[in-house]
Amino acid sequence: MSKWQIQGNYFETCNCDYLCPCISTNLAARPTEGECKVALAFRIDNGSKDGIRLDGVSFIILMHTPGPMGEGNFTIGLIVDAAASDDQAEAIAAIASGNAGGPMAAFAPLVNNMAGIERRSIHYEGNGMNYSVSAGELVEQSCEGMPGPAREGEPIYLDNTCHPVNPKLALAKATKARFHAFGIDFEDTSGLKNGHFAPFSWSG
Repeated sequence: MSKWQIQGNYFETCNCDYLCPCISTNLAARPTEGECKVALAFRIDNGSKDGIRLDGVSFIILMHTPGPMGEGNFTIGLIVDAAASDDQAEAIAAIASGNAGGPMAAFAPLVNNMAGIERRSIHYEGNGMNYSVSAGELVEQSCEGMPGPAREGEPIYLDNTCHPVNPKLALAKATKARFHAFGIDFEDTSGLKNGHFAPFSWSG
């Protein structure tokens, strides 16, 4: 298996009410709406696979489970930035699916439906406490960090988790979530749903 590494920033929103019970129970709790719908958005700042530079490539992993995440039955779809080359998209697909090893490989036994890959123009923005992303008509989401009282301008964190992106996650509330891809449909602008963000550094 080839060596690869990527690092950058990620954020997510999901259909659980804040605070999502999945991470704090090691994926054992039932999501607050009974099922999980979540979009993990990534922007790679630098990285490569098989000599292919991946700097600046964005992608989104869209997931659904019909019950507690730890029980499996995941449906996963991948959206890769239309600006990426075919070689870059192929590298991202191997990494995001876990086929190239790395953190997502641990989720492979829980996945029973790889729903495919879509290419869309992805616009990812993140600065401090606010993150947003859009991918054509398929995904549009944003979140705002929950400020902590100890250090001004920093969010509250949840640490030592089983999350595949980073064990330390900032807590956030989704300000918008719209998913319409791979049979996964969800829309919310209540400001009451869950979000997280963090830097990430993956390798395989």
